[in-house]
Amino acid sequence: MRTDYDVVIIGGGHNGLVAAAYLARTGRSVLVLERRSRVGGCVVTEEPWPGFKVSTASYVNSLFRPDIIRDLDLKRHGFAMLPRDPSSFTPLPDGRYLLMGPDKDLTRREVSKFSAKDAMALPRYEALLERVAAFLEPMLDETPPNPWRLSPGSLLKLGRMALSFLRLGPSDGRRALELLTGAANPILDRWFESEELKATIATDAIIGAFATPSMPGTGYVLFHHVMGECDGVRGVWGYVKGGMGALSEAIASSARARGADILTDAPVARILLAEGRARGVALADGREFRAGQVASCVDARTTFLKLLEPRSLPDDFREAVEGIDYSSASCKINLALSEPPRFSCLPDAGVGPQHRGTIHLCPSRAAIEKAFDPAKYGYPSETPIIEATLPSSLDDGLAPQGRHVMSMFTQYFPYRLAPDAGTLEENKKRYAERCIDVMTQYAPNFRKSVIAYEVLAPADLESRFGLTGGNIMQGTMSLSSLSFMRPVPGYADYRSPVPGLYLCGAATHPGGGVMGACGRNAAREMLRD
Repeated sequence: MRTDYDVVIIGGGHNGLVAAAYLARTGRSVLVLERRSRVGGCVVTEEPWPGFKVSTASYVNSLFRPDIIRDLDLKRHGFAMLPRDPSSFTPLPDGRYLLMGPDKDLTRREVSKFSAKDAMALPRYEALLERVAAFLEPMLDETPPNPWRLSPGSLLKLGRMALSFLRLGPSDGRRALELLTGAANPILDRWFESEELKATIATDAIIGAFATPSMPGTGYVLFHHVMGECDGVRGVWGYVKGGMGALSEAIASSARARGADILTDAPVARILLAEGRARGVALADGREFRAGQVASCVDARTTFLKLLEPRSLPDDFREAVEGIDYSSASCKINLALSEPPRFSCLPDAGVGPQHRGTIHLCPSRAAIEKAFDPAKYGYPSETPIIEATLPSSLDDGLAPQGRHVMSMFTQYFPYRLAPDAGTLEENKKRYAERCIDVMTQYAPNFRKSVIAYEVLAPADLESRFGLTGGNIMQGTMSLSSLSFMRPVPGYADYRSPVPGLYLCGAATHPGGGVMGACGRNAAREMLRD
């Protein structure tokens, strides 16, 4: 195998693969190094039990940029989406339920069961989100300006941002700022009156965040998860046919077709420097690969504090990286089921509309606050908040005939357990059993349907996928860590203080989620250099 390349990319996550494909199609020689035995990072399909294929970490898709799908011809490489209809199902303790989206008539009828006023307000709320998205989405595909470097390019970008913001007008402008900086609860209270609707929407405000909807910053987390599309339809989330790993495999196939090399089981031990410039990497087994440019798809703390000597970085930059917030309390549970859950409110056997979208087990926002309280002190929630999906309801290739796979994305399981909380494995077992109990309260057949399950607490997400603190976004998604502040102020252009060394993962703008924009934007800057 050759040892000299134009570019070496550390980490074969989806962003690293996107960067590799874009670089390779210009004729650059590219090598991707992935420490695990398969590419994809958190975007993988694995088979923990014979015949059951699970999307181990990330589990639904909408944010992946449509132009990347076109540019890399991913559909020809096997990528296909399965839109979900309905999008969401919320069973309630009193036997009622709420189905929502994308069918607007269905949503109106369903929300009217709880509030006619809310049924009228919801389309106006969604229209506002679309207007704010129209303001923000173009920025996802751009390198952020540097307001501290008054170059003509930065001034031009800042001017365009200001002009675009002014076009929102004073009313939408104020609401956009509230979405970017505020808490989700006041926003929801201003728009809606039924707690059932507000609780359903509020779960999107805490995905991957160590926070509740009453805390500042959750407005943006809420908004971040409503951007995107599925097969051209805005705001719709879907399953990747074959599991999320099929997306990574399609990107990898596209990159290979353009000449990129991908090496798995190849953990990088350090970044090689020569005369202060990145010149390649050394693997844990001692092999070395030389390159004119090195890009890291792993998070900023790992890249700069573990793969580099501290003295190679400016003090202020190193201190800023040390200060990045990786707080997390998200726990992923994957399950093999003998049958779909049979909900008390919709007890028909077999797969129905209630199984196709996200199943929200969250009766109220007060329940979120209650679930969060123990986590503040280092204890897993006694009454977890659960977003569950049953992708086998639309993709029968994921499980043996008549059986199913379920993903539970749950809150809150702290990264650091209290000293008297017990061992990690003990807590994972108790927590998973609580989650099964919660689901069984709504679907009495659920516990007996569980064949097997695996639990990925934040510490497991860190050890398996290299996510510092188990943070699925490679760093908090608050305003102080977005756009030109991401990963740290002054370095949002994908470059680092070390010449020839770049970041191309979710640690950079526009952040977490399966978007691919971080990798594509980084590749563009690398080509400019």
